[in-house]
Amino acid sequence: MNGRVAEHETGQGGVMRSVGAVCLGFVAVVALSLGTDEILHVLEVYPPWGEPMPQPGLNLLALVYRDAFAVLGGALAARFAPRSPMRHAVVLGIVGTLMGTMGAVATIPLHLGPAWYPIALVVSALPCSWLGGLSWQRTRKAANS
Repeated sequence: MNGRVAEHETGQGGVMRSVGAVCLGFVAVVALSLGTDEILHVLEVYPPWGEPMPQPGLNLLALVYRDAFAVLGGALAARFAPRSPMRHAVVLGIVGTLMGTMGAVATIPLHLGPAWYPIALVVSALPCSWLGGLSWQRTRKAANS
């Protein structure tokens, strides 16, 4: 019995592909978010790293692109899922919600910006990821029609 057959029979290959799909979505969201943050810091749209950013407009800008990247992450998780694409998008949304909650708990007491911003990230993580999964599912269905 070769390794591929053994992997298929034990389900290890499918589990690893599932974990990989969710990780890919997560890494994409984080990399795109931090990359965009860095560009906006370098362009001096945002204050230097570590300094407070109390302006609601700048926080809203960050929320908008982070939510857009969360939609993209959900679509990636769904696209690369070995099965059940929506489940993978939802799992990514749950991971985002948990990570966002930890971030909110850590940053709100630091008064680096308005408290609504990290709370909005927590609240929007799951719906945005779900929307990305739905978008992928509809795109795939349209392509197969």
